[in-house]
This record gives sequence, structure tokens and C-alpha cells, in this order.
Amino acid sequence: MRVLFFGDIVARAGRQAVAQVLPDWQKKYSPQLIIGCVDNLAHGKGATTKTITELKNIGFNAFTTGDHVLNSPQGLGLVADDSLSIVRPLNAPAGTPGVGAKKISIGKHQVLLVHLMGQVFMPGDYGSPFLAIDKLLQDESLVKDVAGIIVDVHAEATSEKVALGWYLDGRVTAVLGTHTHIPTCDAWIMPKGTAYVSDIGMTGIRESVLGVKTDIILDRFVNDGKERFEPAETGTVNVTGMLINFDDNKGQASSIERLAESVTVAP
Repeated sequence: MRVLFFGDIVARAGRQAVAQVLPDWQKKYSPQLIIGCVDNLAHGKGATTKTITELKNIGFNAFTTGDHVLNSPQGLGLVADDSLSIVRPLNAPAGTPGVGAKKISIGKHQVLLVHLMGQVFMPGDYGSPFLAIDKLLQDESLVKDVAGIIVDVHAEATSEKVALGWYLDGRVTAVLGTHTHIPTCDAWIMPKGTAYVSDIGMTGIRESVLGVKTDIILDRFVNDGKERFEPAETGTVNVTGMLINFDDNKGQASSIERLAESVTVAP
């Protein structure tokens, strides 16, 4: 099976760019499952039903979230809506709406999508991602008969992501990092068959600081500015995703490849 996973898609520009690029990628690579991280989907922070629906309409099957989505009542409503095929962090505080793992049906197969939040340098009262995934993998009702298990680790610290990769090697199909918006060049197949990358990278405006208008961030660093973050909306968008091939019967990855393309979006 071929899975195409997009990292943090940032604001309107990111959504427009994905809509431009995805049809060609679908023809060229024939992904059977398309997943995206929507933590920055709507105006750079969080997501809405409208923006999620935009992605579903162009071929996305499922979504992961992050810290921003859970920081608003609207976001909590999104993760509670089972029809959107969206997962929130598995290790979120008790009582958080939604689920941290969901089976996605693709033809005759099912793929388990899992979302973990890092603890190091991250806000919020999240439990151990290591203990949370251990408990999940012992749940036969979730893991039995799935073709593969895809894990999104939304985390700041590379060390925490790498450690989770080693912890889960051979136990899941892929461990894919999101959140930092900067793509890393460490994609590989680990010794026991798990595809790994520390961060997929964002789909957002290149002429920005992590998708935010450059002048706002420079003012904060240089002058201790307090202007509210606003997403960059014009320029060149770097569209970034990871393509993972895995064995439907064994759940082991055979390849992981970075896909990248730059496009210009209209203001």
C-alpha cells in the first residue's frame, strides 16, 4: 500500500498549493491513502469544518491535529465529529473529545492512524506518548487485522521523536514527525521495518518564518514586538509530503520518499 502524508499545511496559501499539486502527484505516485496534519490549516492556527472539507474534496482521507486545534472550542468540536476522520493526540488529557487512533478503510484493507503529542518543550498537560502507544498496541480491537499502523508524532524535540522511532521500530509501519515546519533529511527504513522521519516539514509560504509573516517575527526578535501572528499569504509555497510504501500483509515499510514541489499562489 502507498500512503502520502503531508506535514503541517499552513493557511489559505498551503491549501491552495496542495490543491494545485495533488492531482499530478496522484497520477504519478497513485497513493491509496492521503493524510494531512491540519494544526495550522485555518489562518495558520487550528482548523475549521470548511477547511477540512476543502481537503476532503480534493482526495484526503484522514487528518491529524496538534496543539493549536485543541486550544479552541471549535477545534474540540472538530475532533469530536467522527464523520471528519480526524484524530487528536492519543495522550491528550482525560476527557478530551475525540479519539487518538482511528481505523481508515481503504478498499479491502484497514490502516490504523495514530496521533501522539510530544512532552518536551510542548505546552499542555499531555501524558507520556511512550506509555500511551504501549497501551494502544495491546488493544486487540484496534490493532487486529490492520494492514498497517501510521503514527504522527507532533513534537518539538528531535530527540523525543527519534527515541519514539526506536521504541516503535518493528511495532508500527511508520513514525512521521510534524510540528516544527522544517523538513529533516533523516528519512529511512529502520532495522525492523518501520519508516521514520523526524519532520515532514510544512506546506506553506517559503518567504516567511514557519509560515508567519517575516516582518512580524523579526519585530518580535529585534524589538520585543507584540503584534499578533499573521500567516504569510503570497509568494512561493513549498509543498512537502512523504510517500511510504508498505507490505499489506506484514505491515512493514519497504520505502519512504520525500515529495517536494514549489508553486506560486495568487494573493
